[in-house]
Amino acid sequence: MAPPCAGPLLFSDVVKPGAPLMPDTPLRGCDNGRVQPSPPLLEVLERARRLGVLGPGPVLDHVSHAEGFIAALEDLAEGSLLIDLGSGGGVPGLVIAEARPDLRVVLLDSLERRVALLAEAIVALKWEGRVVAELARAEDTGRSPQWRGQADAVTARSFGPPATVAECAAPLLRIDGVLVVSEPPEETDRWPADGLAPLGLVDEGSPIPGMRRLRQTSLCPETYPRRVGMPAKRPLF
Repeated sequence: MAPPCAGPLLFSDVVKPGAPLMPDTPLRGCDNGRVQPSPPLLEVLERARRLGVLGPGPVLDHVSHAEGFIAALEDLAEGSLLIDLGSGGGVPGLVIAEARPDLRVVLLDSLERRVALLAEAIVALKWEGRVVAELARAEDTGRSPQWRGQADAVTARSFGPPATVAECAAPLLRIDGVLVVSEPPEETDRWPADGLAPLGLVDEGSPIPGMRRLRQTSLCPETYPRRVGMPAKRPLF
């Protein structure tokens, strides 16, 4: 059986005129920066945890971690396209999609089981047409004309080390797009300027504790991403 949402999709393929974006809508389910997930979303995330595609610990702890991504993307314009790398059980992607109903969101993962679960969640939450689950490797997605240079924002939580994240994210970003990555608590220089420059990325630091924000100042060269597995096997920095 073919996996749901297999193969690249264009939002022009799935979003009809009058698609359910919600401009000028305040953050849904947020109270003073704290995310209050809806019962349907909580149910989806609890199921993901039970099935082992969301990490251990209380679901609300995972939701709390997603708050940092939402805060770091506060200035993202309505109608923007966000791609979540390695969406797994849906954090932060699904949490962002609920808090920001004005965004278009792609939940990208390379495992069929996870993408099937995400696709079911999108239907259960009635987000068809605004949120898409995409089955693909990030390296392949970065070379797809449907996605390359299209994203206004890319998010990554536990996707990989900095060099891998940067090489997989940069090709997806348009000029002035942003990459937001969760960071470990220790203070280390994980994003060297000379390593980011060949990808067109500039480190903007940590505007939110535990989050790193980088900006795409020029289009990523066609050299990147390298073939599947190479960003992790032979990191650029």
